[in-house]
Formats: sequence, structure tokens, C-alpha cells
Amino acid sequence: MLIVVASAIPLVALLSEPVLAHAAALRGSTSSVEVPTWLFLTTGGGTVGASFLLASFVTDRAFMRSVHDWGFSLPAPGRLLRLSGQLVGLALLAITVAVGYLGPETGYRNLAILVVWVGWWGGYVASTYLIGNTWPTLNPFRTIASILPSLNRPYPDRLGAWPSVAGLLALIWIEVISPLADDPRLLATTLLAYTAVSVAGSVVYGTDTWFGRVDPISRVFSLFGRFAPLARTETGLALRLPGSALTDADAVSGRAETVFVVAVLYVTTFDGFVGTGLWAAGITAVVDRGVPPLAGYLGAYLAGFGLFVAAFRWAIGLARRFGRTYITRAALADRFAPSLLAIAAGYHIAHNLGFIIGLLPSLVVVGASPLSPPQQPPVVATLPGWISGLELAFVLVGHFIAVWIAHAAAYELLPGRLEAIKSQYGITLVMIAYTIISLWIVTTPTVEPPFLGGGGV
Repeated sequence: MLIVVASAIPLVALLSEPVLAHAAALRGSTSSVEVPTWLFLTTGGGTVGASFLLASFVTDRAFMRSVHDWGFSLPAPGRLLRLSGQLVGLALLAITVAVGYLGPETGYRNLAILVVWVGWWGGYVASTYLIGNTWPTLNPFRTIASILPSLNRPYPDRLGAWPSVAGLLALIWIEVISPLADDPRLLATTLLAYTAVSVAGSVVYGTDTWFGRVDPISRVFSLFGRFAPLARTETGLALRLPGSALTDADAVSGRAETVFVVAVLYVTTFDGFVGTGLWAAGITAVVDRGVPPLAGYLGAYLAGFGLFVAAFRWAIGLARRFGRTYITRAALADRFAPSLLAIAAGYHIAHNLGFIIGLLPSLVVVGASPLSPPQQPPVVATLPGWISGLELAFVLVGHFIAVWIAHAAAYELLPGRLEAIKSQYGITLVMIAYTIISLWIVTTPTVEPPFLGGGGV
């Protein structure tokens, strides 16, 4: 609830002033492919289906165990390194807030905008699943909260992970429809509000409880960290194959956590979908029928999330039916849900790769002189053609790993080989659908979402 309240700050600004372009709009038009759209979409979906068949017929339990057990230990980072990371996180937060208030008011001439959307949301988030989750150390909100005493009141078990679900949905919706991507003053105020909420929650429930169960950002990074090759253990660091930790029995537990995983996949998809021509045409038709733009955006956002949750539940129902098992739907959902994180990771980097490369020169140049940056910070206006191919590859690789994770989960849950394969029919069909949607969004030219500018909302 506190996170939702903090999210209301940019919403108030949305209702009181015109909203500029959403951050995704600065990615520019996505390069088109050289083959008919229907052909490469069906080919991509078919490739995922083929990977399921390949995994089903050429693997066995012994081979899968050997793959997931591979890895070795590394020394733990020293205390000095962790302290340095905490100081870096605090310094970046302080600089971002200060420059947000004191720097230029024009969007991407302000270092705060570039640090948050290019450096953090684009680049750092990718590092949590490509390398490892360093957020527990770098997290400035946690560092500040850990200094203060805590009441350590018991967290209501009935709430579970539901506050983090609501918080994640609220944060991304506000990010989509508010001027957070263009208004450095509002962004700085929101960061201060998020700090206050994090500190208040930690003082009441304790730092570990708040950032382990409630804070949506920390929970997203924790889940993405399970996909990464590097992980923190009780004795140090462990190097493992990407995605192998997502097959652990404790990766996800409970209905709220499975819904949170679906939410992670959904919000990354919706963030890109609102920048497509199909969305623009659809929301325009809705508004033309007399629906207020803000209500149209919110209704479609919640309906889409409900559709994603329903699709996953349908897949779990098929898993129980075709797997001919007495294992509960909840237990099946817990084991199959982590596979969706691989899809979310692949789509996130594909969706943001061109954005990061295009604005990285601006981040460097503006960072060198944050209070007096050039009038036109440099950007990479034309990306190499191979970037588009790399984006598509990231989408497909994410889905291939997702198929493997679901395959491993099925083999661990069900004793019979045939039942394990059949239990994956539903989740594989859902993955194929997600693949087609992701490929279409990544290769669709970006347009500015309507009604978010000029006071239309």
C-alpha cells in the first residue's frame, strides 16, 4: 500500500500538466525484417515448439541432473568491496536526486533521466540476469533503512507477496502514463518518495522482511538473479549455467509469487506494446467512443494482466490433466512459473538494447558535465543492421531456456517420462504465443502512445 501511495506522486503530476513522450518512444523506429511478418513470426513460434520436441526426445533425467548440477564455487567478495558498493549506490541516488532538481529541465539533457532510464532500467536491470544480482549491496534504499532501528513487527502472513504484485503493477503503469521519463523534477521527487516508503516499511517490519517480501524492485531483481550465472551462497559465490537455479523447488512458492512472476513478464510486454501502432489504433477507437483516455489505459492494462494470468492458469490446468497426476495445481504452478522469467529476461534485453546503445553517448557526455550539458547530447541515430538480428536472438534464446526450465521441472515432478512430456503441452503453447507477441513488438516500428501528450489524458 505504501508503494502504491508513493506511485501516486507522478499520477498527480499527470493530472495537472501535459505528459511528454514515454521513455520507449526514444528508442525510435525498430528496423524492419526482410521477410514477411507472418513468416518470421510463425517461424519463431515454430522454433520454440521444435525446441520442446528436441528437449523431450533427446534428454533424460540423468543428463538433466548433470546439467543443472554443473558449477563451481568462487571466493566471496570482501567486506570492503560490499561497503564500496553500498557507497556507490548511495552516491548515485544522491547525485540523481540533486541533478534532477538542479540540472536542466529538458528531459534527456538531464543526467537524472539518463541514469534512471538508460543506466539503471536499461543496463543495470540486464546485469541482474546476465551476470548476477548485486542489488542487495547497491540498493541505496536498503542501505539507508539498515542504518535506522526497526520495530520488527510481524509481517501479516495473509498478505504474502500480494503487496509486491500491486506495487509492481502500480509502478509500471505510472511509468507508462506519467511524465516520469521526461520530467527530472518529478523523477527526483518520486525517488525521494520511494526512499521514504522503503525506510518507513523497513522501520515497521524490518529490512529483510520489507525488501525480501514487499519491495517490488528487490523482488524482481531477486528472481532475475536466479537466471544469472553468478549467485551468492552461504560460503561465497557460485558459478552455474544460466537459468539452472530457476529449477530449484524453492524458486517460487505460493499463488501470490506465481502471479508476481506473471506480472514481471506482463509489465515488460505492456511497456513495449503501448509503443506500437496497434495499441495507438485500439486506444483511439476506445476514446472515440467516449471513454476517458486514462480509464482506457487503465482498463486495458488490467485486462491484459488478467489475460496473462488466465493463460498461465489454463496451461497449469492442462499440465495436471495431461500429466495424469494428483499433484495440486498450486504445486505445478510453483514449478512451472519460474520458466516465464527466462522469457521476461530475453524480451527485456531485446526491447531495450537499441535504446541503451542509442543513448549511451548521451549518458557519458551529460555525465561529464551534468549541470551544463550540451544543447544536443550525442546519440547513435542509426544502429547497425545486426542489432535487429541480435534483438530477435535474445527473444528466442530466452524462450529456449524457458522451455528447458519447464522441461526440467516436469521431469522432477512427474515419475513417468511420457506424463512429464505431456504435462508441458499447455505451457509450451503459451510460450509459443509469448514468442510471437514478443517478436512482433520488437520488430514493430515505435510510435508515440496517443493521449499522453498535450493534456489529452
